[in-house]
Amino acid sequence: MKGAGVRFTNPVAPVVQASRIVRHSAAIAFADMRAIYTWRVWIFGWLGRMLAQVTFFTLLGRTADSQGHTAYIAVGNCVMACALECMSVVASTTWERVSGTLVLLCAVPARPVWVFFGRSLQWPISGSGTSLVALLALAPLFGVSWRPSQVPALVALVLLTALTTYCFGLFLAAFVLNASGVRNIVSNVAYLLMMILCGVNVPVSQWPSAVRAVADVLPLTHSLHAIRLVSAGAGAPQVLSAAALALLCGTGWLAGAYVAFDRFMARARGTGSADLF
Repeated sequence: MKGAGVRFTNPVAPVVQASRIVRHSAAIAFADMRAIYTWRVWIFGWLGRMLAQVTFFTLLGRTADSQGHTAYIAVGNCVMACALECMSVVASTTWERVSGTLVLLCAVPARPVWVFFGRSLQWPISGSGTSLVALLALAPLFGVSWRPSQVPALVALVLLTALTTYCFGLFLAAFVLNASGVRNIVSNVAYLLMMILCGVNVPVSQWPSAVRAVADVLPLTHSLHAIRLVSAGAGAPQVLSAAALALLCGTGWLAGAYVAFDRFMARARGTGSADLF
């Protein structure tokens, strides 16, 4: 009704705005990617390094004299390669402060989490490619077999691993903006903790209950479990249940990043510290 003084808001508008912000921020991410890597450097430098790392840890697993344990470690470290690369968001988020553009971001009304979400999207995309190459080309050398019908589920779960782990890294990045000098320490510690706790080399069930509780809030624990279920030929309900837990954890970390970035920007506006290291 006209003149009733009632304003109707479009519930889709915030989603459209967020997607537009992520799209424009991602353009910067891909420009950074092109500046860092050529296809030769990515294949023979980064990918070669990660395949060597997977091979190293898997060969160590052979000391257990168990083919099943070797395959377990191979799958875990292939997926871990993706998580490692996604943790680069902790460092790349601070690039805005180093380049002096963080103060400009404080002046815009957009939610900062969407800016930073798109800002480092090159890492989960590159990480997914790294893990898929490792899982499909390297893991079979260590007794891991994939049926063609399993490949679509594997691709989807690797992408899920990348995005949910990326959300965890984004949460950490919101705090590192206040202490950019420790960005590499934070990302490396987070990566190593995930490698220890999330079932990469040692089953989560082997840890005490307190440690398992920590592992359960990390998305990698559940997405890696889902990938192992696919490898074992488990049914769709089991795989989807593990994937849903990974998605739930990732959503929770993204919500935490949303709040953390908002508080950082509010504090930076209030103190004028956005341009200070």
